[in-house]
Amino acid sequence: MKGIILAGGSGTRLYPCTISVSKQLLPIYDKPLIYYPLSMLMLAKIRDVLIITTPQDNDNFKKLLGDGSRIGMRFEYAVQDTPKGLADAFIIGEKFIGNDSVCLVLGDNVFYGANMSQILAHAMDSIKDGGASIFGCMMKNPQEFGVVEFDKNRKVISIEEKPQKPKSNYAVPGLYFYDNRVVEIAKQVQPSARGELEISSINDAYLRLGQLYVSIMGRGVTWFDTGSPKGMHKASGFVKTLQEMQGFYLSCIEEIAWRKHFINDEQLRKCGKELEKTDYGKYLLSLLNEEEQV
Repeated sequence: MKGIILAGGSGTRLYPCTISVSKQLLPIYDKPLIYYPLSMLMLAKIRDVLIITTPQDNDNFKKLLGDGSRIGMRFEYAVQDTPKGLADAFIIGEKFIGNDSVCLVLGDNVFYGANMSQILAHAMDSIKDGGASIFGCMMKNPQEFGVVEFDKNRKVISIEEKPQKPKSNYAVPGLYFYDNRVVEIAKQVQPSARGELEISSINDAYLRLGQLYVSIMGRGVTWFDTGSPKGMHKASGFVKTLQEMQGFYLSCIEEIAWRKHFINDEQLRKCGKELEKTDYGKYLLSLLNEEEQV
């Protein structure tokens, strides 16, 4: 399976902060926002990733992440000249996807949950024979998001965008798994009233085929949409509090790469040495010290 991070857009809801820099390069507490969606792909053991950016930000993402070899990954980059909608990611990424299935994660979504690896594995398993899998995250204000209704077998009955009377309390976050048909389906999507190729059109196509499934993010899973200053602040506060209370780092891509055996001890030590003047680098080196004491 391949992974795509959509890190384009103009970030107008975050102006003036994003006039000169992509919002996915802004910090969520102590690390760039893009680390958080990237960590989801890594937890799913997806190592080939396409990062779609804007023309003006592409070089900055390359400077930050490189070709991925530092953490045992392989990164490619593509440019979305103008915001054309989420479904455009599959058209841009057609050659990259090839004959594989694909996971799309939005570059401004932050997830946390102790069992995220299992949740992601379940979503991947649900489409092993074809189809699409979205997620349902319990929210007290689901009417502000897309809302998914599903049966006892977790087959989707309906999806509504910002309904006044939600049919469930489960909102749909920006994380999606699709089989290879998604590329051809995306090519058939017509622009919506706002002129964009909507991801909801792709999900509707799978729903009509009876092959749209939902994986539940239940108790203990937190999801932040950081498209606004309030969202950025809430996510940063959450990360700061949890890291200070429990001592481990959220969405630390070097640690995930090491624990998933993408890199070995020496590669992790090199990553830590590169950043040893920071708390982040010291944390990476401390992982090796803990390992030696066990």
